[in-house]
Amino acid sequence: MLPFPIPPDFTDGFQIAYWRRPEFYLDPVIRQASSTFARLPASVVEPAIARLRADLASVAWHRRHADLLTRESVDYGYRLLIAGRGDSGTP
Repeated sequence: MLPFPIPPDFTDGFQIAYWRRPEFYLDPVIRQASSTFARLPASVVEPAIARLRADLASVAWHRRHADLLTRESVDYGYRLLIAGRGDSGTP
């Protein structure tokens, strides 16, 4: 089992992929592709997106999360499992 840190330019598109690019969450197509957003009611998502939009416009998000802007990856707990017998290094 190996840690799988997420780089800032991860192209997979799952929700955590945009940890350093929060402006992507403003796109409804991206939110619809995320099970987290898709399962939440609009009454929760819409106000949160409005706050994010305002925070991005005022640069408040960037000030609040300045530490993220300098990181090359973030460990969100994802792990890569490598299967094999383990006795000879071959599957």
